[in-house]
Amino acid sequence: MFIASKLLSFATQPLAWVALLLLGALLGLTLRRKGGLRLGWAALVLLMMLGWEPLPDALLRQLEAQYPEQSAHGSLQTFVGVVVLGGALEPAYVWQGHNQPALNDAAERMTEAVHLLQQEPHLRLLFTGGEGELFADGASEAERAKIFFERMGVDRQRVRYESASHTTYENAVLSARLPGVNPAQPWLLLTSAWHMPRALATFRKAGWSVTPYPVDFRAGSQTPWSQYSMLRGSNKWQVVLHEWMGLLAYRLSGQA
Repeated sequence: MFIASKLLSFATQPLAWVALLLLGALLGLTLRRKGGLRLGWAALVLLMMLGWEPLPDALLRQLEAQYPEQSAHGSLQTFVGVVVLGGALEPAYVWQGHNQPALNDAAERMTEAVHLLQQEPHLRLLFTGGEGELFADGASEAERAKIFFERMGVDRQRVRYESASHTTYENAVLSARLPGVNPAQPWLLLTSAWHMPRALATFRKAGWSVTPYPVDFRAGSQTPWSQYSMLRGSNKWQVVLHEWMGLLAYRLSGQA
């Protein structure tokens, strides 16, 4: 399942599609000039369109709008803890040779978790994340998360770590098996807003009583039509395609 998810991740990279079109164009120019030129133009058009952000933002907005942002903490007294999904930390090799935690563009998963623990002293924290890299070498994400939370002054007695999972499905299943963790109790599920539909469905399918606590929103209420960036646009397309295809795959396999 883990290897399949990595193959899916590659297939949802729009720039990989551009590369395949260019490869076809080069082969076409060798075998059939007209067909090669068409593929070359198609690659150029696709590459230029990837940078126009309003379209992927509209699709991201559909994912993020399914579970709105929590606006107040007054109703959190009934929850025993918060489950924080991995994915906000840079790979282990980035940490090597440095003394500071390295977060990526999903950093809100970590920072909001710290804020919740500060505001709600009764909450426990369960961080779940082994390693998302296919050929990982080094400390697991849970081990790196421990460094971050302790650096932020979080009481280690309030935090549990699950370090064997590689996928969202394994996050749900393996976390439920931790000693002292009762998935039937009310928990908050903290992950990126665009990832919440798949994560929530997976955790509930695995028997968790979870309430969504989305963070890391990537799309606002609207996007200016002039917003253009090949880097940001292609990244947003990859996020959208990965989540929609992942949710479909999880539903077909009965994991969500």
